[in-house]
Amino acid sequence: MKVAILACKNIKDESCFGCHRCLTAFDKREGEFKRYKDNPDFRLRAILHCGGCPGMAPVNRLANLKTWMAPLGETIDVIHIGTCLTKNCPYKDSILAKVKEKAGVEVIEGTHSYMPPTIFGT
Repeated sequence: MKVAILACKNIKDESCFGCHRCLTAFDKREGEFKRYKDNPDFRLRAILHCGGCPGMAPVNRLANLKTWMAPLGETIDVIHIGTCLTKNCPYKDSILAKVKEKAGVEVIEGTHSYMPPTIFGT
C-alpha cells in the first residue's frame, strides 16, 4: 500500500524543515500513521503541497503525481492531509472537499501529533 501526504505550500519546507515530523511519524507509525503499525507493507511515496493559497491546485497536483507514478507501475492507496494543513489552513475545508471528491481513495486528516502545547512553556 502506498501513501501520499498533501501538505501546506506555505509551511512545507519553509517552517517545517523538510517535513521532518511527518517523515518521523510515518517511520515510527505514530500520530495518524499508527493505523499502519502492524502493516509493514505501507510505503510513503510522496509529499506534495496544495499549490498555494487559496488551495489552488491540490487535485491537479494529485493528478500530476498519478501521471508521474504510472511509468513505474505505482499508484497511491491513501492520502493523508498534513498536520500543517489541518491545523493552520484557513482553506482547509475547501481543500478537503476537493480532494475527497476526486481522490478515489481514502483521505485521512492529519499526520503527526508532535505539536508543542506551548511555545515557551515546559
